[in-house]
Amino acid sequence: MILLTRLAKQVYRRSDEELLGMHLRLLMALSYLRDHNGAPQQELADTLCMDANNVVLLLNELEDAGHVARRRDPVDRRRHLVDITPEGNRALAQAEQAQEQIEDEVLSALDPAERATLWQLLTRALYGNGGEPSLEDAYSATTASIST
Repeated sequence: MILLTRLAKQVYRRSDEELLGMHLRLLMALSYLRDHNGAPQQELADTLCMDANNVVLLLNELEDAGHVARRRDPVDRRRHLVDITPEGNRALAQAEQAQEQIEDEVLSALDPAERATLWQLLTRALYGNGGEPSLEDAYSATTASIST
């Protein structure tokens, strides 16, 4: 686990806001919402390991940029659901292209087969332990390279 944390820190250090077009925390949130569109706000807080107040601030920033929209849950009006917008998907795609360059740098010692194995193992660890809801297709460059 210590090696995984150190590897993640290498990604964090290289994930410059100017290069990505957004702060890394926004990229992580958008990546999750792309894979879990319409997720409850609290689920996002749990996944990102953030308190509810900080998630509100993060969502305010994403909403101001036009990347997400919040709506009341029709089943439980006390909850908010978060949807990624088309503009959010475009911004995420651009940021993930930059993130792939960072991933190539950080994982340069691994050949393509080793990278695929690493991705499979991280995906199984992330989604197989009940830590995050399962996905039919769990791949995203961000999910594969950044584990929180």
